[in-house]
Amino acid sequence: MISVSLAVSAIPEGLPAIVTIVLAIGVQRMVKRNAIIRKLPAVETLGSASVICSDKTGTLTQNRMTLVKAFDGSTSILEDIGSDNSPSIKKLLCYATLCCDGKIMFEDGVEKHIGDPTETAIILAAHKNGMMKEELDASYPRLAEIPFDSERKMMTTVNLIDGKKIVIVKGAFDVLSSYCIEDNMRQAREYVDRMGRDALRVLAVTFKEIDTLPAEPAPEIFESNLTFMGLVGMIDPARPEAKEAVALCRKASIKPIMITGDYSLTASAIARELGILSEGEETVTGRELSAMSESDLKERIGKISVYSRVSPYDKIRIVRAWQERGEIVAMTGDGVNDAPALKAADIGCAMGITGTDVAKGAADMILTDDNFATIVEAVKEGRGIYDNIRKVVGFLLGTNIGEILTVFFAMLLWREAPLQSMQLLWINLVTDSLPAIALGMEPVESDVMNRKPRRKGESIFANGLGLQVLLQGLLFSTLTLAGFMIGRTTGNLVTGRTMAFLVLSLTQVIHSFNMRSSRSLFKIGPFTNRTLNLAAVASFVMIALVSLVPPLATVFDMTTLSNGQYLIAVLLAFVPLPVLELAKIIGLVRHRK
Repeated sequence: MISVSLAVSAIPEGLPAIVTIVLAIGVQRMVKRNAIIRKLPAVETLGSASVICSDKTGTLTQNRMTLVKAFDGSTSILEDIGSDNSPSIKKLLCYATLCCDGKIMFEDGVEKHIGDPTETAIILAAHKNGMMKEELDASYPRLAEIPFDSERKMMTTVNLIDGKKIVIVKGAFDVLSSYCIEDNMRQAREYVDRMGRDALRVLAVTFKEIDTLPAEPAPEIFESNLTFMGLVGMIDPARPEAKEAVALCRKASIKPIMITGDYSLTASAIARELGILSEGEETVTGRELSAMSESDLKERIGKISVYSRVSPYDKIRIVRAWQERGEIVAMTGDGVNDAPALKAADIGCAMGITGTDVAKGAADMILTDDNFATIVEAVKEGRGIYDNIRKVVGFLLGTNIGEILTVFFAMLLWREAPLQSMQLLWINLVTDSLPAIALGMEPVESDVMNRKPRRKGESIFANGLGLQVLLQGLLFSTLTLAGFMIGRTTGNLVTGRTMAFLVLSLTQVIHSFNMRSSRSLFKIGPFTNRTLNLAAVASFVMIALVSLVPPLATVFDMTTLSNGQYLIAVLLAFVPLPVLELAKIIGLVRHRK
């Protein structure tokens, strides 16, 4: 991709500064939409994002887990969680709670969940059944532990229960099942699938008794020959705005992808609900992904919309596979292990609420609300900002080319300068800068998400902008020279320069309204950009001051014109308006879909 900063490095002085102002305005807009940009080039890159890889929990869902179902491993009943469950389910909840680090506090009748939402959902279910975590911890003290690890997908504790040393392990069923003594596991797998199809996140709880406690907790000692105890199923509702955001992605030709540590069926169910997983698209597990070669992944990646049970390294492979296809990839992450993937992505998006400092440090953008919809809004703003930069670049280049050609042809034809240096400086200061900055504040166009993402490597002058700039410069030059010639013919050289100044300066202010959109000005509303309206009024006032107030007119080497000459100058200045409107109608100024 040709960077905006590189594209403008060789164009008129002051333009890079104005582009920076436009970027800064865009950054402020994004902050209001809960997206903090850490690296300015990310604003430009966002507009061309074609793939968004997102975590599920907390980003696509509300991260408010509620435990709703449980299976005790022995009966054939999938029990609803309430306030008075069966003794076997209560025991299951008790053991699961002992193997949790989260807490629930009640302040003025309000629940306050501290820690991992999965754990607090278990603790709350136990609390509803009359088992407070603090009391359980006091009655059955923890002797040792092996914390949860995203690679192992398990957590282990050793608790003293009724005088016995009991190892409790909770984690992903498909991982834990391989460490269990085979006992009714077929039925357990059926319930895992059943709950997964209902979009429930499922955890297995296992245990065993040990005689002695080793000096150092070791997974190979604690996490083997386990007895399956049961399953707990919890739901994390999808964010209401996420479904709309996914639909907007599809409309904008952006591929949304879910990456999660959840069970395959659970991930697929949520993805279908949100519209991420459509007919003909695939769900791939981390194990299946590991078995794929780089060439296989590159070939299949276009059809894969959901990745389940993946590792942080898998995320890097996914990012690179898409990038090799020429796509611009946005990737979300929150953990320390996600930092390499955030670095590898074109746009790394860290979670502002649950994200670690390491993840935030590696990211280009921080989502202060951990919301997928915020990424999509940021992409929309990114497209709008890039559009505004093109408008500013097109406006300033067109007007500057008009000035250069005016002087060049006048010297060639008459060997006389049509404008004094003071007049040119005033035009550049007033009629260029103020409207240009106001164009950078143009609202995002309503159809910006109906277009395809920009192609990788696309120049800022693509889609005919370069030719448009040249033709507009020729038009401004022709009109200014016409004014100069009329003034010079009906008066003298000073009269010609006065008319040339008025035509060129007024033309540029009026043309700024043309540059607001490649659609008709009257379709978007000619005066809907309030900042541009104010900038135009300010420019008109300052043009009038130096051309009509005698002391200032003398300094700028201008004279008073006749009413007819003023009318001709104004009419010439308005010519670009109907010309550009006609060009938009017949398609010379293209609106890329």
